Amino acid sequence: MQWLNLSDNVNALALLGAVVILILTAFIMGLYLKKMKNARSEGETQLEHEWDGIGEFANNVPVGWLACFAGVIIWGFWYFFAGYPLKSFSQIGEYNKEVAAYNAAYQKTWESLTQEQLETMGLGIFQVQCSQCHGPSADGMEGKAQNLVLWGKEEGIMDTIKNGSDGLGYEMGAMDPLEMSDDDARAVAAYVMKEVSSVKSTKFENEVDRGREIFADQCVACHGEDGKGSEGMAADLSLYGTTAFLQRVLDHGKKGHIGIMPSFNYANFATTQEEALNAYIRSLSVEE
Repeated sequence: MQWLNLSDNVNALALLGAVVILILTAFIMGLYLKKMKNARSEGETQLEHEWDGIGEFANNVPVGWLACFAGVIIWGFWYFFAGYPLKSFSQIGEYNKEVAAYNAAYQKTWESLTQEQLETMGLGIFQVQCSQCHGPSADGMEGKAQNLVLWGKEEGIMDTIKNGSDGLGYEMGAMDPLEMSDDDARAVAAYVMKEVSSVKSTKFENEVDRGREIFADQCVACHGEDGKGSEGMAADLSLYGTTAFLQRVLDHGKKGHIGIMPSFNYANFATTQEEALNAYIRSLSVEE
């Protein structure tokens, strides 16, 4: 680690300021030491301000003191309202730059992983960042958090239809549970996974056509005919099961029926890490 990095503007400016202050201090102290040896106090005293022969001069305020006082005020305005070049620097900004550089190097190193490698990486991330709330097996620990085993699959859509959804921050607000039979919910889930979501596959191929009809009757009012959420009014189902959907939840958190999930922006996940986490969650098997 370089202890004195003068290529950094802040370090260079701080060093320059320190040197100037030391030189001025030495110079002014020298002047005053000489003056203290030879100078004598002069001026008229204020008679009403005299105690035991010790009086107070009625001299004007020294010009140098006034200049310093005015300079401090001007510097204060500059510091709070302009601050150049200090305003361009912050510790959190420097940290974010370092994290971005690290993530770029990380991304380059791990950009060509196999599906199995992604799932293994995702397992590690899940165990460190997610298992405390969602449980070691991602089942939500009996309702204490979202059951991620279902997420990104038909079962996740069916669960949302039956139990509703809240806290993702869309303008439409909470989605209430729908009165829909299990067969109809499965058909809608099959249609969304096959034709709306970018996943483009479903376990229930024979249910897709019926699901399309039910979706048009009960879901388009909020999600739109294309399922993309009517310009942010509701969830964009075309992203369901994808890394982009997971990224939104990680960025914004969720205030759902179960509790509050905080934003994970602070973690500064690399894109590969988010893809790996999504791959792991989607690899979890749903018990029939």
